[in-house]
Amino acid sequence: MDPAVVLEIDRRRTELVMAIDDWVARSVPQHRLGATLHTETVGAVIDRLAESSVRAHHALMTLDANNDQLHGAWHHLAELADAYDDLVRDLVAGRRRLPEW
Repeated sequence: MDPAVVLEIDRRRTELVMAIDDWVARSVPQHRLGATLHTETVGAVIDRLAESSVRAHHALMTLDANNDQLHGAWHHLAELADAYDDLVRDLVAGRRRLPEW
């Protein structure tokens, strides 16, 4: 892939992560007392979900149905989706807080 295209994609991803994090900071109350600190922002988690989704779909299109890499890619995506759901639930309940980057 053209390096300029890769740079543009990375730049846009960074913008989207920042926009998501800005929205979360303005829209979701942060519980500081007693809430466990999460290691990533919501934007970073969504970015990883998107990357994992691309990998899983690419594997689906290029690998045999019984390939271990294919199953691993989809398993990884499912685990990330579950972790995202847990993060959102914990944020809303005040059990988790986000880093202030």
